[in-house]
Amino acid sequence: MKRNVILVGLLCLATMFGCNKKSDEIKIGVYGPFSGGSAPMGVSMRNGVKIAIEEINAAGGVLGKKIVMIDRDDEAKNERGGQIMQELLDKENVVAVLGPANTGVANASTQYTQQKKIPQIINLAAGAKVNEFFATNPENYIFRLAAGDDVQSKVIVNQALKRGAKKPALLCDDTNYGQNGREKMEAALAAAGVKPVYVGKFKIKDTDMTAQLQEAKAAGADVILAYGIGPELAAVSNSMDRISWKVPMIGSWTLSMSNYTTNAGKNGNGTMMPQTFIESSATSPKQQTFLKTYADKFKESPISSAVSAAQGYDSVYLLKLAIEQAGTTEGPKIREALENLNATYEGLTGTYTKPYSSTDHEAVKEANVLLGMVQDGKIISSEK
Repeated sequence: MKRNVILVGLLCLATMFGCNKKSDEIKIGVYGPFSGGSAPMGVSMRNGVKIAIEEINAAGGVLGKKIVMIDRDDEAKNERGGQIMQELLDKENVVAVLGPANTGVANASTQYTQQKKIPQIINLAAGAKVNEFFATNPENYIFRLAAGDDVQSKVIVNQALKRGAKKPALLCDDTNYGQNGREKMEAALAAAGVKPVYVGKFKIKDTDMTAQLQEAKAAGADVILAYGIGPELAAVSNSMDRISWKVPMIGSWTLSMSNYTTNAGKNGNGTMMPQTFIESSATSPKQQTFLKTYADKFKESPISSAVSAAQGYDSVYLLKLAIEQAGTTEGPKIREALENLNATYEGLTGTYTKPYSSTDHEAVKEANVLLGMVQDGKIISSEK
């Protein structure tokens, strides 16, 4: 009997200490593609998040508590994203979620944070639904810190027209991301009174775009406007070289991924894309400190996807400010704080003063976007 009483007592103490330990932590869920063709985005984003969390914890944490990252690899699979989100919310009890990278994954999983009233900052997926949720959810829990497709498509089209293009060809992958980008670019062209001479698509893992490019060439295209991710976009550039056809290519921000610049090699030179952060142009002390920390910690320079790393980093700090302003980790309070942030945040990707409101959850506007260009495997700043 005494032995049983002692065991019960020890169990209670262990439970108590376990609860106390958990009460000293703030769990944040992070998900993205940490393997596969989209991995440069996901891994770089997660690394940026790690650096921010370590800095915050070293400075005392948030509300006197340490931030703990709970990360999961969604493998860029839509169904996997939904499974992960349910796990993060129901088993890990995270107070907020950051990510993902892929539009399809986001659209298959954000419903769960919405239902649970847990804030989510999408720090990569450009085509994911964000402000669209207001139509059915006035209390919208989905935010974005990335250049959405509306912004990207306008930058891409404006740059093409500014440079004298009159016969654009659109070439996009057949994913949610690629087709959403195609639709947005067509709308931006239509607003300017321009109709593409060719509209084509390709699949993930396609390595030869010769057929599509031959059709675009025959149609008289004078610029390629592309939407996809690194490996397939590199195949576009390499296929252009294969048929000895060189016209400018302007496309989605993902043209800055290492698996584009590496795989395309010299064929990628001159390719342009919208960016929120350009590593080679980093000048502020904050940016330079971040790049040094990243290189020292992850032994990587240049970063596989600098935009992803920077947006991951900044998303943590915006969340931190919201939790501190709310004075709690309750989802509805954090959402309200994000919509009414009092503090200005000097970030890697820009200066954010009230980046969100109760009717607009898009932090990045067209004026905030830089224009990047590939030069010898690196991304440099180009005139916008």
